[in-house]
Amino acid sequence: VSYTLYMLYLPTEYPRRRISWQSNCGSLLYVIALSTSILYMTEIIGSIYLSTLYVELGRDNVMYALTLFATGLIGAAIRPLAGKTVDKLGPEKVLQATLEDIAVIIYTSGTTGKPKGVMLSYKNVFSNIVNIAKLVSLSHKDRFIVYLPMFHTFTLTATVLLPLYIGAPIVVIKSIFPFSNILKQVLLKRVTIFMGVPEVYNALSKAKLPWYFMWFNKLRAFVSGGAPLPEVTLKKMREKFPKVPLLEGYGLSEASPVVSFNRLEKQKPLSVGLPLPDYDVKIVNDELIEVPTGEVGEIIVKGDNIMKGYYKNPEATEQTIINGWLLTGDLGYIDEEGFLYIVDRKKDLIISKGINIYPREIEEEIAKHPAVEAVAIVGKKDEIHGEIPVAFIQLKEDEELTVSELKSFLKDKLANYKIPKHFYFLEELPKNATGKVLKRVLREKLNKGEFDS
Repeated sequence: VSYTLYMLYLPTEYPRRRISWQSNCGSLLYVIALSTSILYMTEIIGSIYLSTLYVELGRDNVMYALTLFATGLIGAAIRPLAGKTVDKLGPEKVLQATLEDIAVIIYTSGTTGKPKGVMLSYKNVFSNIVNIAKLVSLSHKDRFIVYLPMFHTFTLTATVLLPLYIGAPIVVIKSIFPFSNILKQVLLKRVTIFMGVPEVYNALSKAKLPWYFMWFNKLRAFVSGGAPLPEVTLKKMREKFPKVPLLEGYGLSEASPVVSFNRLEKQKPLSVGLPLPDYDVKIVNDELIEVPTGEVGEIIVKGDNIMKGYYKNPEATEQTIINGWLLTGDLGYIDEEGFLYIVDRKKDLIISKGINIYPREIEEEIAKHPAVEAVAIVGKKDEIHGEIPVAFIQLKEDEELTVSELKSFLKDKLANYKIPKHFYFLEELPKNATGKVLKRVLREKLNKGEFDS
């Protein structure tokens, strides 16, 4: 008996409602769970309406499970949750995959709506890995560290599959907390390539590092992805690690994910670098006509890295891929040297009295205040202006800040119409598993009046 098995990784960091929804959407036949997640999975069994088999995978087989996930094949002797031994699950005859076959279905972060299943083929994934390997001088002597969730497309491609492709060791850390353990392992395991998201570099830039770490670490590059890197964080990192470049890149799940990044030989502050050599990147207006150099528009991408489509969602696929071009939904511009700059998400753009207001510009300035830990700017519906900018702020521990103090701080930095009309101080901003702020959640609550009390 032969089976074609599509494997969907559902991390227990996800809310139970999301796991149930993705399970039903994905038409799962089998669920392979680690022993530590069996109880978690049985709690949602009532909301999964498909034929599902739960099996326990022992601790010694964790690395084998990762291999199965990466290759899309399964054929091992495992033990079901019910206790009845299954000698073999999977194909008796291993089928040879082609480059066009689906290698993995990665679900989007859901920051702007319900998560969508991104179908990536083997060609998509290999195209991304090969292009990165072409541009960066990597070898089997490098050492990568993995501490972010492996279900995130940036982590999976750049810190798991890329080192496997070049034969480089991977240092796997169970959790990002405590952060001191990551630094300890970087030093002890002689890590050379450190990849992370902006929140990690924000913490690293503020951390008090011992002198021996600065003297004896083997780091030769930091790479940032997953979200825009604040200017203040970039500046602090360069001051703390003057000999280790911080290379910011840009990508999205639908592009496998890397589209562009700064090179070791040349970087530009606030830029996400040059597109990978085999990919085409354009900036277009709402009519999909290319705009002049330096003008802001939507970023569109074409190449072998573009997904096959959204799983069971042809309508969304047709809206996102037009004539082979992926509409990213991100606003940006390209300078005269071809470097790409991200301005904001198209859906986050605030239009007030016909004037475009880019939330990221405001966030960058507020983040420079020494009392601010994190900030998010969203648009609120307004009868007179159409929309007005509103700020949600998370202060650093033991710090205090008033609205009037913050307005005074911004007075000389932003035009009056860009200064938020309302400020809300929250203990913590809502974020997903990779630290990206969920602006959709804030926007929905704001327009429902939940912050008006």
